[in-house]
Amino acid sequence: QVQLVESGGGLVQAGGSLRLSCAASGSNFIINDMGWYRQGPGKQRELVATVTSAGTTTYSDSVKGRFTISTNNAKNEVYLQMNGLKPEDTAVYYCNAQARRLAAVRYLEYWGQGTLVTVSS
Repeated sequence: QVQLVESGGGLVQAGGSLRLSCAASGSNFIINDMGWYRQGPGKQRELVATVTSAGTTTYSDSVKGRFTISTNNAKNEVYLQMNGLKPEDTAVYYCNAQARRLAAVRYLEYWGQGTLVTVSS
């Protein structure tokens, strides 16, 4: 089992910045892709940014140019640097990872518990 724990959420004014962190823990596992998703009030969960094990990144159009996803593979951590925050970025942000046990073939999807980001206007 892989556990994902997010941190770094909070309240910030529009135009401000926050950095989210997510640490993956568990025994004898390999992580493939990691990413961040968010779910705003009354909205469905949506992709924010992903990064592959090779370092290829993707971003949703709504955050491109403002958010940056990065990883520390040695620590099994993924980060989301959020700049130029807007009120519409208000959401619960979830860390996501595809991981498998060393003895397994299939990757499974894991989610963190979420961290709330609130952007005031």
